[in-house]
Formats: sequence, structure tokens, C-alpha cells
Amino acid sequence: MSGFSVRMIDASALKEWVAQDRVHIIDVREPDEYAAVHIPGARLVPLSAFDPTRIPTDPDRPVVLHCHTGARCGVAAHLLERAGYALPVHRLSGGLVAWAHAGGALSGR
Repeated sequence: MSGFSVRMIDASALKEWVAQDRVHIIDVREPDEYAAVHIPGARLVPLSAFDPTRIPTDPDRPVVLHCHTGARCGVAAHLLERAGYALPVHRLSGGLVAWAHAGGALSGR
């Protein structure tokens, strides 16, 4: 499937994708937030310096954007659309808060 669209994904579905190693997780929080706590394997692309060219374009591994509660990743999705990103993206509903509440693995200090 090709063409830009934004879909929401919940933490339990993302946990399944992570377990199957079939997802690119993009953390759009700031470096200090990422250093403190992040989803293992997530790539940091901070919203303050968001660069759409750093987002993977592998059609076989969906991209999931996330932030702390789910708001900033919406802005990042809009920036991807404006840049002409050609694949669907997902936003983690509830962000890192929902991920932690669902028992998702965390790394950091």
C-alpha cells in the first residue's frame, strides 16, 4: 500500500509489532526526554529539528511516530505530509504514557 495517510495505533498493537521486529519507531520528543526514558530501538528525530528525510521509507516496516502523550507526533505527521512523504504513518495513541501503562519496555537513565 502506498500513499500518505495517518492512522492511530494503540500500545498493545505496537507491542506486537515490536515483538515481531516489523516496525520503525520514531520518537519526536527532545533529546533530554529521550535520554531519560524511551522505547528500546526507537530512533530520535526531535520535533524541534524535525527532518523528514530521516524517516525510513521501507514499505514492509510501518513507521510509528510517538511523543509523550500523542500531541507532538501529530505535528510531525503533518510535517511529513507537507514534505511529500509517500507512505502511511501511524501515531501511538496516548504516546509514551500509554506505552508505559500497557507494560511496554522502556530504556533510559
